[in-house]
Amino acid sequence: MCGIVAGVSGRDIVPVLVQGLQRLEYRGYDSCGVAVHSGGLQRARSTARVAELMHQVQTDHIASGTGIAHTRWATHGAPVVHNAHPHFSFGPKATADLHGRVALVHNGIIENHDELRAALQAKGYVFESQTDTEVIAHLVDSLYEGDVFAALQAAVAQLHGAYALAVFHKDEPHRVVGARAGSPLVLGVGEDGTEHFLASDAMALAGVTNQIVYLEEGDLVDLQLGRYWVTNGQGRAFDASQRPVKTVYAHSGAADLGPYRHYMQKEIFEQPSAIGNTLQGVEGIAPELFGDGAYRVFKEIDNVLILACGTSYYSGCTAKYWLESMARIPTQVEVASEYRYRTSVPNPRTLVVAISQSGETADTLAALRHAQGLGMKHTLTICNVGTSAMVRECELAYITRAGVEIGVASTKAFTTQLAGLFLLTLALAQSRGYLSEEQEAAHLKAMRHLPVALQAVLALEPQVISWSEDFARMDNALFLGRGLHYPIALEGALKLKEISYIHAEAYPAGELKHGPLALVTSAMPVVTVAPNDTLLEKLKSNMQEVRARGGVLYVLADADTRIQNAEGIHVIRMPEHYGALSPILHVVPLQLLAYHTALAKGTDVDKPRNLAKSVTVE
Repeated sequence: MCGIVAGVSGRDIVPVLVQGLQRLEYRGYDSCGVAVHSGGLQRARSTARVAELMHQVQTDHIASGTGIAHTRWATHGAPVVHNAHPHFSFGPKATADLHGRVALVHNGIIENHDELRAALQAKGYVFESQTDTEVIAHLVDSLYEGDVFAALQAAVAQLHGAYALAVFHKDEPHRVVGARAGSPLVLGVGEDGTEHFLASDAMALAGVTNQIVYLEEGDLVDLQLGRYWVTNGQGRAFDASQRPVKTVYAHSGAADLGPYRHYMQKEIFEQPSAIGNTLQGVEGIAPELFGDGAYRVFKEIDNVLILACGTSYYSGCTAKYWLESMARIPTQVEVASEYRYRTSVPNPRTLVVAISQSGETADTLAALRHAQGLGMKHTLTICNVGTSAMVRECELAYITRAGVEIGVASTKAFTTQLAGLFLLTLALAQSRGYLSEEQEAAHLKAMRHLPVALQAVLALEPQVISWSEDFARMDNALFLGRGLHYPIALEGALKLKEISYIHAEAYPAGELKHGPLALVTSAMPVVTVAPNDTLLEKLKSNMQEVRARGGVLYVLADADTRIQNAEGIHVIRMPEHYGALSPILHVVPLQLLAYHTALAKGTDVDKPRNLAKSVTVE
């Protein structure tokens, strides 16, 4: 959440900063801003989108070789201009510089900001915002004695919480300093060695540099013309082996819409190719798909703990059904933001599986570290970003290679996570003696057919659009599923509420009579995921309960379920039954339903209100 771009160069880098913000806007879009060193401090801030900021920058003729920029997801303080970053410190009231002394941008949350604010106010600092970030700017100013790097180093020693920071001072042109703890920050090394950049994500620097240094927890960085260095909190510099420069091809073209109206639509239709990329190179099932040493790890474990948030949590819930039925291994799925705050019973023979699209999800990272701290050393991540903190911190990993996902509501990241988790299930089943050669061959054949099967599901879009016209008139919706498809119902409800703002809930269909049935009327559409599995007849009984109360059903049914269109029952037939992999197919019409309903309601599909893509704050 929130995006940072900063840099030092001998040329005007304001276009680089603004372009970087455009690529990071999916991280937060409540406000944005840029500040530069142009003799003194100069800034532009806006509560509109980055395109408006660009116009403001051009109108005000803002240009410099030293600058910082930010796009915000609001935590402390409403999304108004005076809360937008960059924040300035003008110094204490008695000696205030009307043009500003320190400029700072921040991603994260400072937990002790109230105490720091009180201490700084006692020193004469005047606060203009409600943010925790302004506290850091004043703190750096209060500690400044001619060296902004030393001031930042002293300041972060007093901060409790998470932060990625970029800072410059009016008395030190051509210098930007930064720090990170709990929030991502990368260093971009200019190709000619004279300019250097900071960003929340390497994609922000695509086309500018592909030479990236991934900063670790507690790192501080000093950027100057022609040189940079990275240190720990005590000032010890890291050498090139400790913080190596990596070539990262973060193609800016990944953010191009092409023929699509929205990124979410593009990413829904990219799922056949994304799944193909996830499965690329998988010729057979073996623990080594997940890294060197996986065979040994899989032999040492006797249960699985899955940690995730949001959509990734629902992929974990789906995997629980696979893992317990096929690999016969006890599996627990935990909401990451809850797990580390409760007393649990650790088992050193646990495989801890962390699932995240970005690999930087703050709650999931914290839960992973908590599990490791409890003595559970065997860790594995299913992740879309091979250079992320989660991949670096886990013993094993499977990179889904879904490609960049810009839309806030996750689509292709979810289905590729499911594909990775199914491979994990097969690998664990094999290592535990529950996967025959014939079963392996059958499952691999089904997985290789997934891209074709997904194309057939995407062809159902016209029928889904017809449903969406009904849903756009509704205020509430209910989603039902049983067994393996209950988590898919949960994911469908989440998608609808995320981007259309329709209140939607999901339940196991068998729970309908234990409360939710009281809500069912003709104004409460009930979406039912109805594959032809062992629970189908039970599900049909639940559907009759809905019809008996005047509810209207919208059913995603396999072709051989004998569920027919009738009064109050709208049926879309899936092209084929897909057995254990059915969740990957059934979720796609639910994604399309959410997308087209939001389109009909006129909401901002890719940037829904109050949300952001990478949740890097707790």
